Amino acid sequence: MKHIFKQGNNELPTLLLLHGTGGDERDLLPLAEMIAPEASVLSVKGNVDENGMARFFARLREGVFDEEDLVFRTNELKQFIDESANDYEFDRGNVVALGYSNGANIAASMMYHIKESLKAGILFHAMVPRRGIELPDLSGVPVFIGAGKRDPLIPMNETKELVENLKKAHSSVTEFWTDGGHELRREEVDEAKKWFEKNFM
Repeated sequence: MKHIFKQGNNELPTLLLLHGTGGDERDLLPLAEMIAPEASVLSVKGNVDENGMARFFARLREGVFDEEDLVFRTNELKQFIDESANDYEFDRGNVVALGYSNGANIAASMMYHIKESLKAGILFHAMVPRRGIELPDLSGVPVFIGAGKRDPLIPMNETKELVENLKKAHSSVTEFWTDGGHELRREEVDEAKKWFEKNFM
C-alpha cells in the first residue's frame, strides 16, 4: 500500500493515519503533528478507487458499505501493518489508529473483526462498520470518538450505536461532540490531543 513512514519516539505508540474519501497518505500528517508530534507515523493511502477518489474499501452507495470488500480490505490493512512493523522496526502491539471518515471506518472495522489489531483508536466522524457480528474483547483498547451533531452523512444515532457496541466489547470510549457537520473541527483535535496525552504520555 502507498504510504509514508516517519520515525519518532519509540516509547510512544506509532500513529496509523487513515484519510477520508478522496484523501491520500499526506492528508493527516498535520493532524498527527498537532496530536502527537513526537510519535512515529505510518500514514497509508487506501487501495480502492471510487471515481478517482481513494478509499479504504468499496461502498454500494452513500452510507452503504460493500461488506465483502470491507472484510477483505480490513485484513489487507492489518497484514500491511504487520509487514510495516517488521520493515520499520516499530512495536506492532503499540499502534494507535487516527482516522477520519472513511479512514475512521476501516479503523473501527479492524477493532470489530480482529482482536488486538490496534492498541487504541482516534475516530473522527465514524460509522458502524458492520452489524450482526460479535466484537472481540476490547478491554484495554481505549477509543476517542469525535462527531458533529449536525453531520449530514452520519446521524447521531449511528455514532451512538458505534459507541455502545465498543462499550459492550469493554472498550473505554470517550465521546466529543461539536455543533458542526462532517468537517473536522479544531476543538475535536484539541480534545483528541488531551486524550492521547492522558492515555499514552
